[in-house]
Amino acid sequence: MLLSLDKVTTYYGQMRILEGISLQVGEGELVCLLGGNASGKSTTLKTVLGVVTPRSGRVLLDDKDVTGWPVPQRIARGIAIVPENRRLFGQMTVRENLEMGAVLRHREKLDDDFDRVHALFPRLLERRNQLAGTLSGGEQQMVAMGRALMSRPRLLLMDEPSMGLSPALVQQNFQIISEVHQSGVAVLVVEQNAAMALSIADRGYVLSTGEIVLTGSAAELLRSEDLKRAYLGR
Repeated sequence: MLLSLDKVTTYYGQMRILEGISLQVGEGELVCLLGGNASGKSTTLKTVLGVVTPRSGRVLLDDKDVTGWPVPQRIARGIAIVPENRRLFGQMTVRENLEMGAVLRHREKLDDDFDRVHALFPRLLERRNQLAGTLSGGEQQMVAMGRALMSRPRLLLMDEPSMGLSPALVQQNFQIISEVHQSGVAVLVVEQNAAMALSIADRGYVLSTGEIVLTGSAAELLRSEDLKRAYLGR
C-alpha cells in the first residue's frame, strides 16, 4: 500500500484533533477525505506530510513506518502537496514558483517537467514571466498544482482545491485533478464539496470531529443517506 494511516491520534496541545483514524491510498488511486469545518481534514494531511506528529498510531509509506520522519525526507519519497489557499511566492515569477517544486531534485534537467505542466496548464506558459501574486485565483491554483507536479510525486495531497474558486473554475480544477490521476499519480483530496470530489474519486472517507465515520466506494457514498447524516452532523 502506498500510504496507510494506522489508528492515528493527534493533539494540538491538550486538544484532541484526530481520534484513531485509519485510511489507505493505493498506487494510482484517487481517494477523497470529506468533512465539514474543524473535522480534522487538514490535520490529516499535515500528519501525512510530517508537519504534525501523532500522539499515537503510525504513518506508513510503501508499508514502511515513517511516523518520525521529517517533511523533506517524506517529500523525497514522492509526496507533494497543493496547500489550502495555494501559498505561492507572490514576488517570484510563475516559472520561478514552478522551479521551487523541484528544489529537492538538485541539478536535474527540468525541461520535460515544464513541458508536462504547460501541457496541463497552457496559460502558465503564457504567464511564465509574470509575478505569481498578480495572477487570478484560478491561475494561482494552476501554479500551485504545477509546482507540486514538478517534484514528480507518486502521491499528490490536495487541500480544499475548490476553496475560493468560481463554480466554473471548480469544475475545471477537478477535471485537471482527474487528468493527473489518470497519468498514474495517486491523489488524496481533502474537500468539503462532497459531490464534486466523489465524482472523480475511486473511494472516500468521511471525517467528523476527528473520527472516520463512513467509508466506501465513491458510487456507494454518492448514494448513501448515511453520508448526508455524517457529513451534516445529524
